[in-house]
Amino acid sequence: MTRYDDAGAERHHINNSRLMKVKKMKAHYCLVLFLVAAIACEPTAISATEDEGPKPTIGIIGTGDMGDSLGPRFAELGYSVVYGSRNPDSEKAQNVVKLTGDDARVTTQKEAAQAGDIVVLAVPWPPMETVAQNLGLLDGKIVIDISMPAEQAEDGYLFSLVETSSAEMIQSWNPGARVVKAFATLGSYVIDNPAVVGGPVTVPIASDDREAKEQVARIIAAMGLDPVDAGPLRLSREIEALQRLYMVPLIQRRTAAWEPYFRRSYFWECIWTDDWSTPVADADNLADIPETQGPPKPCPGT
Repeated sequence: MTRYDDAGAERHHINNSRLMKVKKMKAHYCLVLFLVAAIACEPTAISATEDEGPKPTIGIIGTGDMGDSLGPRFAELGYSVVYGSRNPDSEKAQNVVKLTGDDARVTTQKEAAQAGDIVVLAVPWPPMETVAQNLGLLDGKIVIDISMPAEQAEDGYLFSLVETSSAEMIQSWNPGARVVKAFATLGSYVIDNPAVVGGPVTVPIASDDREAKEQVARIIAAMGLDPVDAGPLRLSREIEALQRLYMVPLIQRRTAAWEPYFRRSYFWECIWTDDWSTPVADADNLADIPETQGPPKPCPGT
């Protein structure tokens, strides 16, 4: 589970002391979630951008467990990183800058959002509701929501704090932004070292903006992670549901948890010759997502 900082709390607000203890492990089950884990070959890192020229600046709102993992990795790829903090002069914020490198800096949350071409909201709920509405005009910027809007119910398991999804709400508050749900499905320790679990870790991406989805996918692949297209922004609801599923073994205090890997299948697309479904709205405009697991395999039986 991710502990976030700087958005109104030092830790992810799951408002329960037991869950807070889980988040202290920067075994970093950062914000998280997901589905099946599988051990396989390590994914191939792919160039973050196909275009020549300087890389965009990335503003990271929050200097907590995910912010201080994503920032250094972005810097390694050649991106300029600007952190946004409630307390930019604090020792913690300054240490994150040192960890990231000489080109990094920290300022206020709003100033970092304005400086970034890409803005990462590493902010917990409920503080997200205030922060995401007070960053100034975000028109044209790629805004990446990594948050998990959830808390524990009476039985200890998680339930959603929102009717739709965090990403959709952020989009409604910032209609000119190009909102992407990503980096919401893995622990920060995997961001630090994608090889730590012994196989690929998948990062699903949901967005209504094809180019924004593609740009974020290239960054994910360049980090040694496995990007997959999770459809339009409204399917962020499913990503956030998988976050809650991911938390089950942690809340149960099991000794083994999960990191997600979507193993590739080459079966169904080989037999879909009927009209059991209608084409999706963007069927002719699907995002071009880097394939980190090698070329497609032949259809079974061929």
